[in-house]
Amino acid sequence: MTIEVRPIREEDIESFHAAVGVVARERTYLALLEAPPIERARSFVLRNIEKGYPQFVAIADREVVGWCNIPPASREVMAHVGDLFMGLLPQWRGQGLGERLLRESLAAADAFGYLRIELGVFAGNTRAAALYRKAGFIEEGVKRRAILIDGVFHDEVIMARLRD
Repeated sequence: MTIEVRPIREEDIESFHAAVGVVARERTYLALLEAPPIERARSFVLRNIEKGYPQFVAIADREVVGWCNIPPASREVMAHVGDLFMGLLPQWRGQGLGERLLRESLAAADAFGYLRIELGVFAGNTRAAALYRKAGFIEEGVKRRAILIDGVFHDEVIMARLRD
């Protein structure tokens, strides 16, 4: 099956929302328990499209099976910083798709003009951390007990990639 990696489109919103929900409900990879309400997801995606913020999706059989988005940090003094979020549906992991999504998204982020891209990854998600290191991210620290899901604390590793 051919996988297309491309910028998100308005017609992808519902499928993107569903994919986020699947990964969130795993309670292992995202600091979410479920996808945000569909209208919030719709507003987020439409804003990304309108502003040209990097947001790529992996499409298989017309459905979103993975995503990587890099919106700007929320404060004006951090306009040069992008916050990276990504995920893949379980059956698509371990096949190089995350690396493709990340590579395309980082190229778009560089073209957009970000000088710093940062992310947080669960300390136990060593595969994702290794992927980020391979893409030039460096560990900057650990937020101990930063995430609490179902009574279990998770440390969050903070990583960043700087561009000159």
